[in-house]
Amino acid sequence: MGRISYSQFSQWDKCPYTWKLNYVDKAETFKGNIYTLFGTAIHETIQAYLVCYYERTIKEADNLPLVDILKYRLEENFKISKKQYGDEFEVSKEDMVEFFNDGIKIIEEFKKRKSSYFPKKNTELVGIEVSLNFGLPKDMNFVGYMDVVLHNKVTGRVKIIDIKTATMGWNKYQKADKNKTNQLLLYKKFFSDERDIPIDKIEVEYLILKRRLFENMDFPQKRIQTFSPASGKPSINKVMNRLQEFIDECYDENGKIINHDYEKCAKHLKCRLCKDL
Repeated sequence: MGRISYSQFSQWDKCPYTWKLNYVDKAETFKGNIYTLFGTAIHETIQAYLVCYYERTIKEADNLPLVDILKYRLEENFKISKKQYGDEFEVSKEDMVEFFNDGIKIIEEFKKRKSSYFPKKNTELVGIEVSLNFGLPKDMNFVGYMDVVLHNKVTGRVKIIDIKTATMGWNKYQKADKNKTNQLLLYKKFFSDERDIPIDKIEVEYLILKRRLFENMDFPQKRIQTFSPASGKPSINKVMNRLQEFIDECYDENGKIINHDYEKCAKHLKCRLCKDL
């Protein structure tokens, strides 16, 4: 049985050739960087807070040493990546210090405004890193992990939240980028089918953590941004059709990868994803 994730589908959607390099040729074109390292560490820190926040008390959650947790997760994830990739994993001490300090500022604002993003009244935590394992055609399974899932005990509504990090947040072009937003549409569809929850009872939202703010602005800025993409049936049907195209092009009837000449994206000569190895 074949397994596909959103990152795999997304890579093919951006550039089939890069997908081939990674999943057919096993070339591993991307080794990670300070952005992915920090993103994972701040994810884990916020998630640790939310577990305590919902399952214990706000006071106990606020007393968690989040800065220490962030520092520990950064250092541990660095060790793991360095062991896996050696000198090919290029993250400097200066990078670590800079991003760690950015993370402290995110944590400070998150704790001040937490109730704006994560209401506690009548709300329960379904889980952190909630798994999806949904059957698809050609003996394929879609697998994924949802960062945060909440359930309102009064209305019965469910919210799936994906935590993203960004240097300056998402502008209108990033919000319109389907490669960014399609992830939650698929999660919504498959979670609805897996748990037998009416799809119109599920909301999706990106929680975007900004490392940087614009300088010399005359109005206050927030380090945390939320964005809910259109996730009605037309939007979901469109991404489901695209997912089916991916499966049809890349897998045979037994779920085995098809090796053929995959198309390079239109920006191949300047595209870091397409870089020939």
